[in-house]
Amino acid sequence: MRSRFLLAVLVLAVLLPGCLHVYKLEVQQGNVITQEMIDKLKPGMSRSQVRFVMGNPLVTDLFHADRWDYYYYLRRSRETAGEAQHLTLFFKNDNLLKVQNDAPPKTSPAESAVKPNPAAGAVNGS
Repeated sequence: MRSRFLLAVLVLAVLLPGCLHVYKLEVQQGNVITQEMIDKLKPGMSRSQVRFVMGNPLVTDLFHADRWDYYYYLRRSRETAGEAQHLTLFFKNDNLLKVQNDAPPKTSPAESAVKPNPAAGAVNGS
């Protein structure tokens, strides 16, 4: 009787800690958008210069060839709602016409993990 009780206590002691904390992954999707990247965008830049600064757009629409969309979504492991950013770039004659930023970027661990490219500053001069 006593050995069954000890066995039950041992089994519960081993199994219950696994039920207390469920590990949830941090969800990060899309292109990281930093304020430094947005500040480097200037009207008149070519598509290749914009691609060098921002990276490849997440969405290129066949029906709107002069529009590039950049999305970023981050949900931390314990949060129910995540933070989202949406940046839309409009081109005319293959030159940047307008930048529309729906959500200003916030400082996040994902931004601090991304090291800015020092050569990216050369894009504005060309």
